[in-house]
Amino acid sequence: MAEKLTKEAIAEILAARFEEDVCTKLSMIPPPHQFKDIDKAAARIKRAIEAKEPIAIVGDYDVDGVVSSVILSEFFDALMVPYTLKIPNRFTDGYGLNPKIVKDLAATLIITVDNGISAHEAAQYCLSQGIDLIITDHHTPTEGLPEAYAIINPKQEDCSFPHSEICGAQVAWYLVAALKDACGVAYDLGKCLDLLAIAIMADMMELKNMNRTMVKKGICELNRSSRPAFEAVRSFFKKEQFESDDISFLLAPLINSSGRMDDAMVSYRFLKSSSVKVATELLEEIVAFNNLRKEEEQQLFESSLRAIKEDEHVIVVWGEAWHEGVIGIVASRLAKRFHKPALVFSVDGERAKGSARSVGRVDILSIIAQHEGFLLGFGGHKGAAGMAIAPENLPAFKQALELTCKDIAHHELGMNEDVLGEVDPDEIDFELLEILEFYEPYGQKNPRPSFLIRGIEVKIDRTIGKEHNHLKLILQTPTRTLESLFFNFDTPARKGNVIDIVFTVQKNSYRGLVTPQLLIKQILSCT
Repeated sequence: MAEKLTKEAIAEILAARFEEDVCTKLSMIPPPHQFKDIDKAAARIKRAIEAKEPIAIVGDYDVDGVVSSVILSEFFDALMVPYTLKIPNRFTDGYGLNPKIVKDLAATLIITVDNGISAHEAAQYCLSQGIDLIITDHHTPTEGLPEAYAIINPKQEDCSFPHSEICGAQVAWYLVAALKDACGVAYDLGKCLDLLAIAIMADMMELKNMNRTMVKKGICELNRSSRPAFEAVRSFFKKEQFESDDISFLLAPLINSSGRMDDAMVSYRFLKSSSVKVATELLEEIVAFNNLRKEEEQQLFESSLRAIKEDEHVIVVWGEAWHEGVIGIVASRLAKRFHKPALVFSVDGERAKGSARSVGRVDILSIIAQHEGFLLGFGGHKGAAGMAIAPENLPAFKQALELTCKDIAHHELGMNEDVLGEVDPDEIDFELLEILEFYEPYGQKNPRPSFLIRGIEVKIDRTIGKEHNHLKLILQTPTRTLESLFFNFDTPARKGNVIDIVFTVQKNSYRGLVTPQLLIKQILSCT
């Protein structure tokens, strides 16, 4: 039997995750000119500013797209440059740039942020109308590149930028850096780091190297940010300060909710609010959207469960008029619950719109690309993707994916890749909390460490929550008492049971007292 982990061993394992990182300070991140076309794009935008051409920005309706739109538009605001901004509505416009949007914008220069790499039809239309199109994106090109004036995307084959796994907001931020130099203006790029931290984490980017550095610095900026939007959130949710988990579980879902349920322009205006009063009014609207999103998500999740067979290697489910705004979240929940890739489709007439989420090291975009013959279109990155398909092709597409996913190696699914090992309950103390906090933020490529405890007794059990779907346990050894929570528990445990558990550790603050609290991920055995 392997030895139980000590706190020193845990610190060594976590430190090893970052041994190859080369960007450990903001001063070490690569310069803008390493992006293909970025100088060309900056020079063209500068000419447009000087000639007072009509300029338009086209964003996306998720957190990354909204933040990207804010970052570029705030730079234009600072220079008092007029522009038109369009964030497509998920329900009426669909995803990304299309010819109708181009026609409505009436601009001679269009800049996309966090989209555009698959906008071939729109690019052709721009070309035919003498409109220069600058695409800034981070999604993987799947069918060649659109014919645009300039394309800034680290995933282009001939782009020399060394870090390809960055989000759309980072690409937009780099364009602002290049514009700042091209225009010869003083502009504080650091003031965007609070927003960048949210976009990087919300878009599930790898939290290593420059991404980790930017998020760590961004969280510091977030806590001293004077943006009315964040002051409103602090007041509304009674937050003294933001931690990395607040991005994942509070800020990102809030900013995402307006685009999922109604129109992302609400979140855009919220982030750009000029007063706490206006920000609070918009936040109340966003909170209502988020509550509605939770209800829709739970209903759709329960409907999905009824269509899943445990022996399948990939989850592919669909339903008539399932809410498009929550299928991505449901796909994520299903992937986590069943430890396998998940695709969820909303069928609407002659078209089904789908969202896919991966697990472990599985490249879901690559798997989908192998079966593009079934699809009307697709795009995304290796952790998440979107697609459209004719509903009659869904059964055959599901069967084809099943055959492909059958060959995925078990270790690729990464069910337990974040379990560091077994620990003695006596090791779980304030010092361990400090070690775990030091290696935050956790996320892609830096998963929050999980641990194993065997044979611990349940002293007290209680179900909590409106639906009584969460379990609170007090666990005890002869020398230690530990409080634990098991959200959406699937294995019950009662007073007197002896259990083996996989869990993470979080900080619990109550009346100024900080103690470790276990978040149970799985009850392995219960006797």
